[in-house]
Amino acid sequence: MRLHRNLVFATVDALLEIFNEGQYADKVIEKTLKRDKRWGARDRSFIAETTYDIVRWKRLYAEIAEVKEPFSRENAFRLFAVWATLRGIELPDWKQIEDTPTRRIKGRFDALSKIRKFRESVPDWLDELGVAELGEETWEKEIGALNKQAPVIIRANRLKTDVLTLKQKLADEGFETINLKDYPDALQLVERANIFKTESFQNGLFEVQDASSQLVADFLGVQPGDRVVDTCAGAGGKSLHLAALMENKGQVIALDIYGNKLKELKRRAKRAGAHNIETRAIENNKVIKKLYGKADKVLIDAPCSGLGVLSRNPDAKWKLEPEFLDRIRKTQQEIIRQYSKIVKKGGKMVYATCSILPSENQLQVKDFLASEEGKDFKLVEDQKILSSETGYDGFYMALLDKAN
Repeated sequence: MRLHRNLVFATVDALLEIFNEGQYADKVIEKTLKRDKRWGARDRSFIAETTYDIVRWKRLYAEIAEVKEPFSRENAFRLFAVWATLRGIELPDWKQIEDTPTRRIKGRFDALSKIRKFRESVPDWLDELGVAELGEETWEKEIGALNKQAPVIIRANRLKTDVLTLKQKLADEGFETINLKDYPDALQLVERANIFKTESFQNGLFEVQDASSQLVADFLGVQPGDRVVDTCAGAGGKSLHLAALMENKGQVIALDIYGNKLKELKRRAKRAGAHNIETRAIENNKVIKKLYGKADKVLIDAPCSGLGVLSRNPDAKWKLEPEFLDRIRKTQQEIIRQYSKIVKKGGKMVYATCSILPSENQLQVKDFLASEEGKDFKLVEDQKILSSETGYDGFYMALLDKAN
């Protein structure tokens, strides 16, 4: 592979923004890719994937390169040089990366790879937490799986098509996909590509949604005609799935504290032809109280650490802090206790997170069931999805029934 100066420099600029300014990797990459209209698909792919790679392995590469944060521009080039050397890419004769000790890099990589916190590139506290919550063996497998690049999975929109018709249509548009056993609406792209420009996407035939995430709406067991409340809807991936499962019949009320996310949901719903979704911004408690005892089904896709989705958000490893985890667990318990009041007698509720930690999952459900608000509920079943077992995002979901 021949390295191009403008692509490498763009990557280094992106890394400095992500590491030194605390910007979100996906937003920085999106902005960086707009810098030069002449860049083709391969150029853009190089910038995006190289940036994500170096973000993912930041601790390991920084240790090998012997650099510390905040990184100078020279440090960022050293991180890049480590990345290239470990991939067997010949380094060009540029002053920014001259004198790169390639043999020493490989030696340090071999030595550091024997120590998990370096090999899997995680902060000490996170490595200790993973072991404490999941046990040595499970954490070892799980963090290894979460450090792999996530595949691109799409969900066929049943309101407009079915999975076989969509598969053929995408093939006609030049995109090869494979069906996924046990995920009835899912297709996986054989090669990573920008599918947002396809006619199929513009016409609302599919949404990009990880396979594990596609299990959540199904788990709630919605029926056409139900009144369903998606309490932490965000930009609405699961609301759209619920609407499709309900065949546009009944009502999906999508709540969120962020109005801008609900605007995005409205735009997506229009494209998907989902007419039974109503958005309501949570501006105060009255919005929630008005719904007490009114819903057949309630989905709580709770805010969480996001540890189950590190493969698609590797920068979360460096943004997470123990204090945030303490706060988010408290928030989760407040949310499940308050939003559970929306479920009517005889109704159902799903509590879900994209975390793999029992303290955010099983223990939250256990605490809720022991609380005053949880006394009328019982756990029907729960599902713990590990990335190391499925190859998809780590997730948790618990289905609870409310007594009549």
